[in-house]
Amino acid sequence: MFLKNKYKQTYYGKINKKILDKAKIIKLLICDIDGVMTNGLIYLDEKGKETNAFYARDGYGIKILLSFSIKVAVITGRNTKLIEDRCKILGIKYIYQGQSNKIKALKDLIKKTNISYNKIAYIGDDIIDWPVMNLVGLSVAVSNAHPFILKKAQYITNNKGGKGAVREICDLILIAKNKINYNKFNYKKNNLI
Repeated sequence: MFLKNKYKQTYYGKINKKILDKAKIIKLLICDIDGVMTNGLIYLDEKGKETNAFYARDGYGIKILLSFSIKVAVITGRNTKLIEDRCKILGIKYIYQGQSNKIKALKDLIKKTNISYNKIAYIGDDIIDWPVMNLVGLSVAVSNAHPFILKKAQYITNNKGGKGAVREICDLILIAKNKINYNKFNYKKNNLI
């Protein structure tokens, strides 16, 4: 239900109709990793081996998006086997690691998927993400993003990076496409809940 034709009430609160209109046409979600799919902390053991923690609900949100034929990609500045393994588990086909210039990866992704800028959402948390966020149809910042990104993003999640922010944008896209009955918390396809 739209409140005075400007907002739709969802379980994430009131969402602006303009944001929902942008989300409705999204065909590709691009995620950063550190600070978005993780909480931004990097754990090192005594041998110098790195590890991160990923939030299970974020992963489930990605799987649901993929089940509705919405593509998901990762563009990250870091390069680790852990990221590759996590993406493989989730079914993410497009993985760009070690990207200090994320625009280059974005252009390659557009070439491979033939999806236009306005049909892409990007979720990030830091200044390195801004060049891509500035070009896509829906720019999203996690709630604990760098202040610069918070001021520039079109949508700011209620949830923090690594704590449900990715799931929130996945749900937002599906709400906009009318794939989720947000009042009954029921997914319309494949009995996913």
